[in-house]
Amino acid sequence: MAGGSELVAKSRRPEDTEPILFGTSGWRGILGEEVTFRRLRALARATARWFNERAPNGRVLMGYDTRFASERMARVVAEVLQREGLRPALSKGPIPTPVLSHATLKRRVVGALMLTASHNPPDYHGLKVFAPSGGGIVDADARRIESWVRFGSDSPGHPLPEIPVVDLAASYRRNLLALLDCDRLRKARLRVCYDAMHGVGAGVLDVVLRSTGVEVEVLRGIPDPWFGGGAPEPIPERLRALAATVRRQSGHCLGLATDGDADRLAAVLPDGRIVNETQALALLVDHLARTGRARRGVAITHATGSLVEKVALHHGLRIERRPIGFKHLSVALQSGVADVAGEESGGFAFARMGRDKDGILAGCLLIELAASLGGDLRARLDELEKDFGRSTCGRCAIPADAPLELALERLSSLPPDSVGDAVVRDVSSDDGLRLTLDDGFVMFRRSGTEPALRIYAEARGRRQLANRMRDGEALLRRVASEMV
Repeated sequence: MAGGSELVAKSRRPEDTEPILFGTSGWRGILGEEVTFRRLRALARATARWFNERAPNGRVLMGYDTRFASERMARVVAEVLQREGLRPALSKGPIPTPVLSHATLKRRVVGALMLTASHNPPDYHGLKVFAPSGGGIVDADARRIESWVRFGSDSPGHPLPEIPVVDLAASYRRNLLALLDCDRLRKARLRVCYDAMHGVGAGVLDVVLRSTGVEVEVLRGIPDPWFGGGAPEPIPERLRALAATVRRQSGHCLGLATDGDADRLAAVLPDGRIVNETQALALLVDHLARTGRARRGVAITHATGSLVEKVALHHGLRIERRPIGFKHLSVALQSGVADVAGEESGGFAFARMGRDKDGILAGCLLIELAASLGGDLRARLDELEKDFGRSTCGRCAIPADAPLELALERLSSLPPDSVGDAVVRDVSSDDGLRLTLDDGFVMFRRSGTEPALRIYAEARGRRQLANRMRDGEALLRRVASEMV
């Protein structure tokens, strides 16, 4: 399979003059078009230079998922690192991204590289670079690596030593079990349905839970580079099978789903309702604070719902709002201002396990919370929303054009007094334009990965959220039409 994928990659590569650019979370693109073996080698050489600046001859961990050609791509990158004087070690088989992040934090390495396209469709692939802290590299480092990319010779050169293979998953599972309240989990005798979405979470999340006595039913647990014909993204339209199974079969305390590389999580209640990202993060923050494991603070993005902030402040935890992109939250975890981090798209991290998104950890902690509540999260969620108000968040993207770009600039310099019927109470330009309202917010931001403008919003319920997002787009288009 790997050899065939490499032949495909050679057939439709971009010109060598087309730059390699990092997006919000690493470099991604369609395999055989944007992501080719030649371009991958060029990026690996540039990344090796960045590693060598920090620790010449340093150790670098290599991980990969179950997408087409992943192992072959990981070995190609490892060979480049070897030729550049570094000491790469390859994971023993495909692993979740959180496993690699955890290993990078716990071992003395100069960094790590993960071959994955996370939740993107099956024809995508990519590379993610981890700093020694286990978090994604910051923008300044990404720009330096991009500037060093050169398309030189791909000749094999002299023979290289065999690349060592290391088991990174075993220590991850062991440390995760040490973090969990295993006695409570065993006594609760819970039943969970887990949708691995044909990704690499299967064999890790389910194994950890089963070792604590939790009964786990696995859906889509067999690795499939096609992911069953769709993107391995735990969004509502991809969670219908999980919701139907949880609702149909009595006894499940929760349904869990992770994306392709298991760094994001979604949860489904016993009645089939999907727990939105803000609700899940609020439950996790509340649980970690109540059990004394969150003491310093919580880092969230500007697009994260206010329920999380209210719960954190209630427990006396400091709130750090950062730009969109988990790498910005990783910096907060690394600096020590926060020990918990979460974002609007289902990412969650706890500093003791890692500095990047971890859907496996998030799922296990939600099950631990369910065990403490007799198996049902609904009462705690209802309690939080009663005390602090309901929160429903969402986002959409609209194709960017010159008038809309100018309209966003105009709104940033002259913010409106209202959005629809809602009065603007506060304005922030830290990451795009964020307008705080009485019961939520509207946020406008240029996409970091595509030619689009994104609108993020929060409201009390789904209907109000849909109206708010329509009001936000209408505001942007009205300003654009006035400038013509």
